[in-house]
Amino acid sequence: MKVLLADALDPSAAAELRAQGYTVDVRPELGAGDLASELADYDALVVRSTKVGAEAISSSRRLSLVVRAGAGTENIDVAAASAQGIHVCNIPGRNAVAVAELTFGLLLAIDRHIASATADLRAGVWNKTVYSDADGLMGRTMGVVGLGEIGLEVAQRAKAFGMTVLGLRKPGRSEATESRIRSIGIRLVDSLEELVASSDVVTLHVPGGDDTRSMVDAGLLAHFKDGAILLNTSRGDVVDDDALIEAMDAKGIRAGLDVYRDEPPSGGHSFESPLARHPSVVGTHHIGASTEQAQLAIARAVVESVCSFAAGEPIDCINLAPRDEECTSLIIRHHDRVGVLAAIFGVLRGGGLNIQHMENRVFQGHQAAVAAIDVSAGFTDDLKRQLEELPDVLGVGVAWGHS
Repeated sequence: MKVLLADALDPSAAAELRAQGYTVDVRPELGAGDLASELADYDALVVRSTKVGAEAISSSRRLSLVVRAGAGTENIDVAAASAQGIHVCNIPGRNAVAVAELTFGLLLAIDRHIASATADLRAGVWNKTVYSDADGLMGRTMGVVGLGEIGLEVAQRAKAFGMTVLGLRKPGRSEATESRIRSIGIRLVDSLEELVASSDVVTLHVPGGDDTRSMVDAGLLAHFKDGAILLNTSRGDVVDDDALIEAMDAKGIRAGLDVYRDEPPSGGHSFESPLARHPSVVGTHHIGASTEQAQLAIARAVVESVCSFAAGEPIDCINLAPRDEECTSLIIRHHDRVGVLAAIFGVLRGGGLNIQHMENRVFQGHQAAVAAIDVSAGFTDDLKRQLEELPDVLGVGVAWGHS
């Protein structure tokens, strides 16, 4: 299996993949426009911020896996990958602590005027009276927008600072997440407007994409408290820049930002951003995940993702369709002989059924095996009888769908 690492990762990722027997090329200099001409010989592609478009995805008949070395996948054309049968996997949660730490670094820097105070000290100015004016964090309320791994890490640290933490009530969360929300002591509210209106600090930890683009707009900013603090370490396009600048001027809102719209692709570039230059902004250079601990964790997760895929058990795959509730699950015990599965597929094809998922496992001694097959709606008693009459089928169990 040949793997292309098209973004900078900790060197341990390439070293461990090679130790596992994979051929690995490290090409962090490649841009989005280069991939289409480079992917023909690769089975797997690993990126961080590099965009992977439809042209690149369709350029290789070998490509079967794209790994985003991070939580989101908005830089990957997932629809194009799905149409080509290419797995798209991500790595959620491995940089959560690093991003949470930076979030609190920005918050403390804003509250205690650290950036401005440092600039004055370097200029030889002693301004203790000005920089003694701070609100403090204990007893304040923080609204966390996005209670994923990062948001929960931020909430936990806010509690340690003695803050009240608010989050949004959301159906469909896992029991593990709900349990952690309860254990941290996050109070849930029903709307984003209620959350920001009740918060002294609002921190954003949501994925990018159409659902969150410009979610912090003039309408939402109107509900913010005067003098509130907005923190964004998620995605730059979550915030409407012009609306935030207007709110900072009109309402005294302050902002701690690690992400921006139209960021340069890498270091060493000029960056003209009216928002980043605003005096009410304390900013960093999209470095939320850039700690040694996080980089090592991401490298390990990339290795785990590639190796799991190669073993036939992809993890954190975001583009496999969920199980159809109307499908029928078959458990077919059969002799471990050549052609048995082909005969089974022939019966299903004759019935006009499509296989949605299957697994075939062989028992010790290699005399028998069991196939677990999910088929589309329409399985009948007659098809069950046909399967049972196949010479090498030992038994057929059926969990009927809800058609």
